[in-house]
Amino acid sequence: MTTIKSPDTDAELTKKKSIGKRIVKTFFIVTGILLSGIIIAAAGYVYNNLNYYKPPLRQTMKAGFVEKQVTLADGTRLNYAEGPDNGLALLLIHGQGVAWEDYAKVLPKLSKYYHIYAIDCHGHGESSKNPEKYSAEAMGADFIWFIENVIGEPAVISGHSSGGLLTAWLAANSPENVLGIVLEDPPFFSSEASRTEKTFAWVDSFEPIHRFLQQSEEDDWTLYYLQNSYWLKFFGDGREGILNYAISYREKHPNERLEIFFLPPSITNIFRSIDLYDPAFGDTFYDASWMENFDHAETLAKINCPSVLIHTNWSIGANGILLAAMSGEDAERAHSLIANNVLVDIDSGHDSHFEKPKEFTQILIDFLDQLE
Repeated sequence: MTTIKSPDTDAELTKKKSIGKRIVKTFFIVTGILLSGIIIAAAGYVYNNLNYYKPPLRQTMKAGFVEKQVTLADGTRLNYAEGPDNGLALLLIHGQGVAWEDYAKVLPKLSKYYHIYAIDCHGHGESSKNPEKYSAEAMGADFIWFIENVIGEPAVISGHSSGGLLTAWLAANSPENVLGIVLEDPPFFSSEASRTEKTFAWVDSFEPIHRFLQQSEEDDWTLYYLQNSYWLKFFGDGREGILNYAISYREKHPNERLEIFFLPPSITNIFRSIDLYDPAFGDTFYDASWMENFDHAETLAKINCPSVLIHTNWSIGANGILLAAMSGEDAERAHSLIANNVLVDIDSGHDSHFEKPKEFTQILIDFLDQLE
């Protein structure tokens, strides 16, 4: 038997239309909320990428830091930021390609425990660009002068990367001016001439720097670096898009630092100070002239003050390239050579004071106990 369905009444049709409208309305509301969330998240991501460094710098200045300069007898200018006098003197020495502001995330809190002097190394920031001073010995002599004539008392010294190498040099060669040292992931042994060609620093910086200084077609080191950087290859097909955007941005903003809004701070931080970096400084690591009369093992064995060696994550990449400053073996060897040293491993990239500021700050605060 065939059942004949009765036609909907006007009331039922009206009810169904109302339900349908509510479903459509709900769909658009939910879609709108999701799109709004995506837009807000994307806007927040971009805003953070472009402004991540501003709050720490504001907090640093609010904490009482003042940027100053001093000129040595030979005309060398050293730029530095000095914080309030709240304890032992602490000299901070940054790594290659950046400037004193790279420490901004840790300065406000550390300044409650130390009298901080964060310095721009030769060839960086607002300090002099004089290739005659680009060696551990020459920089070390000027920093000894800085401790004796500007700081005016022995200091705790913390150096990152090449700044860590210089910190070790100072502790070994001017022990009367050094209370203790914190070595933040320095390239011990790996940056010596016998091994440097198998390191990330070589393929990403030193070799491109040397090629840049040998050519005349491109005069913009920042763009040349980006085009020849080792890390860019990890973006695969996105590499060309990054390069095209950077070239376009540089053409529109020739007098501003390069900002790539879609890259995270861990990468864009490279471009914060690179325009104020003298590539000739890096070239002294290419030919190893920065290391003249600076044997790492001999230097470490001469250190007798309290010390901490910070080691960050490391791995071996393609073609045996060390994707770090030190391997585990390097860190253990350095640790064994320094008398009474404390070795600390941090789950971080190379720039731990930038990536893990709380952990780095706590290490410096706890270090006061060792000094006592």
